[in-house]
Amino acid sequence: MRKLNDMKLRNKMVMSCFLFFILPFMIVGFFVVQQYRQSALDKAIEQSENTIERIKNRTSEVLNVSIGLSNRMTIDNDLKKIANAHYLNTIDVVDAYRDYDKFKVYLDFNPEVSKINLYVDNPTLLNNWEFYPLNAETKSAFWYESALKNAGLIGWYYYPTDSRHNANMLSLVRSIYFPETRTFGMLTIDVNTGYLNSILRQEDSEIVLADENGVIVSSNRPSMVGKKLDDTHFGYGMSRQEAGTREMVIEGRKSQVRIDRLSPEKSYNSLMIVTVSAIDEMVREANRISTVGLEIIGIAGILALLLIYFICTVMTNRLLKFSKQISKVSMGNFNTELTVDGNDEIGQISRQFNQMVGNVKELMEEVSRSHQETSELERKQSEIKLKMLASQINPHFLYNALESIRMKAHLRGEKEISQTVKTLGKLMRKNLELKGQPISLKEEIDIVRCYLEIQKFRHDERLDYKLDIAPEAENVSILPLLIQPIVENSVIHGLEKNVEGGKVTVTARLSQGGLRVTVEDDGIGISRPKLNAVQQSLKEQDADRIGLHNVQQRLLLTYGELSGLRIESEKQTGTKITFWIPVEE
Repeated sequence: MRKLNDMKLRNKMVMSCFLFFILPFMIVGFFVVQQYRQSALDKAIEQSENTIERIKNRTSEVLNVSIGLSNRMTIDNDLKKIANAHYLNTIDVVDAYRDYDKFKVYLDFNPEVSKINLYVDNPTLLNNWEFYPLNAETKSAFWYESALKNAGLIGWYYYPTDSRHNANMLSLVRSIYFPETRTFGMLTIDVNTGYLNSILRQEDSEIVLADENGVIVSSNRPSMVGKKLDDTHFGYGMSRQEAGTREMVIEGRKSQVRIDRLSPEKSYNSLMIVTVSAIDEMVREANRISTVGLEIIGIAGILALLLIYFICTVMTNRLLKFSKQISKVSMGNFNTELTVDGNDEIGQISRQFNQMVGNVKELMEEVSRSHQETSELERKQSEIKLKMLASQINPHFLYNALESIRMKAHLRGEKEISQTVKTLGKLMRKNLELKGQPISLKEEIDIVRCYLEIQKFRHDERLDYKLDIAPEAENVSILPLLIQPIVENSVIHGLEKNVEGGKVTVTARLSQGGLRVTVEDDGIGISRPKLNAVQQSLKEQDADRIGLHNVQQRLLLTYGELSGLRIESEKQTGTKITFWIPVEE
């Protein structure tokens, strides 16, 4: 930062123009070039998706031939008769095979299919490379168990299908239910891989077709057929990838890999189609244009930088003149006014500087006034504390005299008078103990209770009261004599003028991170005009007032604006006074 401050203004402006104009221009240009490159890549991806759709459609056409044949065979009664018949000798089996030639007919008219087999749990059948009696090896095969579990649905697997040729082929597998014997036969139809390979060879990108186990069943790279995707250059875990497009490094080249799933009709599993396109081939033309575009952007940036340097040199000459005049103001003379001609930015800075000097002067005056107001508040707070101390009844002889009166009343059997005098003495003792420091809510409520008991004695049971204090709030610290003046106000102004007397209720609860205290009476209430006058008097800064005004000032000075008194009252409905103070955790 120091080096930046020591730079000449001209160099700062040149650097700023570079950072905030030329550099963003170059970044935007680079972004545009990259967008063009991405557009070419998106177009290549779209072509790849079209290729996959074309492959899916053509592959589906080949697979649909096998599906159609399997649909016919599931309702072929002649086939069911041969599969479920009990043959007494070999001649009967051979005759039955000779009479049933539909497998051969299907193969002759459907070159997309290379072989049809039926596995039946019938030991009287013979293996003629079309019909196979079921054996333990076949029953334990994964494809047999899967097809049997998904009865009637079609599965697609790549596995050895013909021991005569030792060949692996993509096969349709489907169970056929025989209701007469309540058994299943297993139909397999081998797909002619030549048709599948011819479809893929027409595409330029590398394309593979794999079964659900990740075994490649067809590819335009013949060496890939029969291998697992995880064992090829695609890498481990490729067979478990979700459908979609992703970037991968294939054989050292960054490539766009598109994965899609082909789910033929009535099939319980699917085939995976993987298309690989090298990104550098896809965006070769875009990269060439990117190079040319970046060269143009670089040349334009250098020319712009030279032009800006020249303009900044001209501008700094005026700014140097401006700086000399400002140095006079920096000496502390706020009455000096800058005069720089012109309506351009430099002229505007001059006028704004003059305005700033005026604002500084006003701010200094405002700070001075603020200090005076703070001192006045502190003085008033001290006066309030002194008045609190002055209002206490301090003489110990009064307490001792009351104790003597209580003892004589007790000896004469005046228990009620004795108890009242005891309560009055207790109230005086608590007042003596107050030092102006915060006390617990429980101690404050004891003072209120003593006061209310004395008032209850004075008014011949016309006064009733209730102290509803939450146990968890009893230890909260508050200023002394906050609640008692409010209760005294309720008794004197709310209940003494009421012939029938009334009830005072004091409630204290922890609420919203603080202590909420409510004093409510059912006395004569306050009319709306008088209530407005009371609320207005609470706002006045009069240090000579006592009672509610004293409580209000102490609350505001100690706890802030949120802690003032809230008074609610209507004529003949009683009065409710509430205040809230924050509680430290």
